[in-house]
Amino acid sequence: MAAMGIDGLVSGLNTTDLINQLMQVESAPQTLLKSKQTETTNLVTALQALNTKVSSLFDAATKAATATSWSATKATSSATSVTATTTTGAQPTELSFTVDKVARSQVSLTPAFTDLATLTGGASSLTFRKPDGTLTEVAVGADAAATARAITASGAGVNAVAVKVDGQTRLQLTSTSTGEAGGFELFAGTKAQVTGGTATAVPLTHTRTAQDAAITLWSGSAAAQQVTSSTNTFSDVLANTSITVSAVETDPVTLTVKRDDAALQSLASGLVGSLGVVLSEITSRTATTTTKGDDGRTVISGGLFSGESGIRGLQQQLQSAASYPVGGVSPSTVGFVVGKDGTFTFDQAKFTAALTADPDKVQKVISGLAQRVADVAKKASDKVDGTLTLQITGQQAVVKDLGAQIDNWDIRLAQRREGLQATYSRLEVSLSNMQSQSSWLAGQLASLSSSS
Repeated sequence: MAAMGIDGLVSGLNTTDLINQLMQVESAPQTLLKSKQTETTNLVTALQALNTKVSSLFDAATKAATATSWSATKATSSATSVTATTTTGAQPTELSFTVDKVARSQVSLTPAFTDLATLTGGASSLTFRKPDGTLTEVAVGADAAATARAITASGAGVNAVAVKVDGQTRLQLTSTSTGEAGGFELFAGTKAQVTGGTATAVPLTHTRTAQDAAITLWSGSAAAQQVTSSTNTFSDVLANTSITVSAVETDPVTLTVKRDDAALQSLASGLVGSLGVVLSEITSRTATTTTKGDDGRTVISGGLFSGESGIRGLQQQLQSAASYPVGGVSPSTVGFVVGKDGTFTFDQAKFTAALTADPDKVQKVISGLAQRVADVAKKASDKVDGTLTLQITGQQAVVKDLGAQIDNWDIRLAQRREGLQATYSRLEVSLSNMQSQSSWLAGQLASLSSSS
């Protein structure tokens, strides 16, 4: 237990300051441990940041090394009403067609009524029938609005709303999907009555009929052939290409699928960019800083990675992997330019010229060096046994061990403070006793002098 303050009770000494100064000396080893823990924690943070960037580099390099990434295509159309998207595996081609129809959903109105019984003929159910014969039965609600909500929620594929005009009500019925398969008929009665032929058909006024989209391939030629779709998207006409139409086109539309040079450029430049981020991170964390000390001398301090040989090794491996020739061809000939300082830049003009002249060569060179970079990056950033991952784990263990040592020092220093406080307390007591004895002796001597 800590002792009470005893400053100058007898001795006049500021014992609290004395103890604090002694404790400052005693705690010097703990201060060094705290400093070491802070430095190690900063190193762990820097290693984690680098590991994240190396992992991103691995992703970019793996993508650039994959053959399918180099088969990127782009579709263009001669008509603004026709668009198309391609996926992996689409082949460069050209296709012409006319757009005969666009897909539409059915919109129909029931006869006007003042009460539901007029519409249903007293039936307690309404039944929808789809073109494929599917029947959906809906219970009639308390009023037109409730019935409309029931229709919408029934799963019949029809949205309903009650519309009031001049005191009368009509139900507007809209199919939830386009195409002829989304059409419907309405009957007053149950599913069993519809099947048995005893239900009454509700006459509907169609404001829009259900319709499939249709295009005619090779229009105007002997090979002309119409293709239909329940939606405005045709996904099966060309493999790995989806064609979407939005308006009728009587003049032939030309759809062109070709290599996507912009995507390939992004693939290569993205690899250079990710590589540059990693190398820049290492360089900035390794660079030395120069400052002036209190005595005026120049002090040179190394970066967090200055003493990390593994980081320098990673830097050299990445630079080698990205700069060595592939099949005897220098990466610089396809836009992968290596600077004298070991940095990498992307030369768009060189890449474009090389891609135009020999796309296979460009793919071979960049995918080859990308695979080398991916191998180095994976070895460093693998979540299980990557060199950076293991280094981070090791340094985290050091931080934990230092923390345990610091905690032990807290206990040791607390005990030392209590000992010092007890020592000075006993000193004051001893001084107090000595003063009492001195006063008594002085009194005795004085009494002897007066008696004689």
